[in-house]
Amino acid sequence: MTELGLRLTVDGPVARVVLDRPEVRNAQTPAMWRALADFGTTVPPEVRVVVVSGEGPSFSAGLDRRLIMGENADGEEPLLTLGAKPTAEVHELIAAFQAGFSWLRRPEIVSIAAVQGHAVGAGFQLALACDLRVVTPDARFSMREPALGLVPDLGGTQPLVQLVGYSRALEICATSRWVEAAEAKELGLANIVVPPEELAGTVKDLSDALLTPLAGAVRETKALLLGAADRTYEEQLKAEREAQERRLKELLASLG
Repeated sequence: MTELGLRLTVDGPVARVVLDRPEVRNAQTPAMWRALADFGTTVPPEVRVVVVSGEGPSFSAGLDRRLIMGENADGEEPLLTLGAKPTAEVHELIAAFQAGFSWLRRPEIVSIAAVQGHAVGAGFQLALACDLRVVTPDARFSMREPALGLVPDLGGTQPLVQLVGYSRALEICATSRWVEAAEAKELGLANIVVPPEELAGTVKDLSDALLTPLAGAVRETKALLLGAADRTYEEQLKAEREAQERRLKELLASLG
């Protein structure tokens, strides 16, 4: 995948996604999103943690600006040409783009974004697709799409609201302003802020900690938490009972 600007690797229970276009601050293209979606469908079942990072000083500057400015980029047609396509085709294409991000939310994996420098637009949404975000003090987030006349459409709107609330999410998106690392930590966008030289080590320690509990327990717990906001309290209690029943049966079966 290096020709697409991606390095995708699996090492036992840990998979890594590295955006590898440092010369353009890891700007993204639809080809990269399709490759990410394909990777998500082929990740081995033993993978429990996925680490997403960017090569160089920036996590990702968002969509390749050539596609925004009406130019072709590496065979990809400009973004605005989608507006001339039939509705069903537009929806199908955007759904395919979203699939490159949405697999990171699956309950069977816990995803970590290691963010340094810029995380703009699609870069911000990729970080939001991850369950956890470890960032450096120079990390800067911005939902740039509204400033370009577009809407965030890569799955970032729901996790943003879940993390910071509707009012703050609207303000961040509608103004396209920068959210610096310290504010990101205060708002809950960042789990922890660490010096650049500690980023890799902190992500490694977090990955190891996530691998300590049994996989099934983490999977069921993530599923419970992901759905909690959409359930009533009684529905959540029922979901907890059902999840615990599944775990007990799995544990009993594992004993032979």
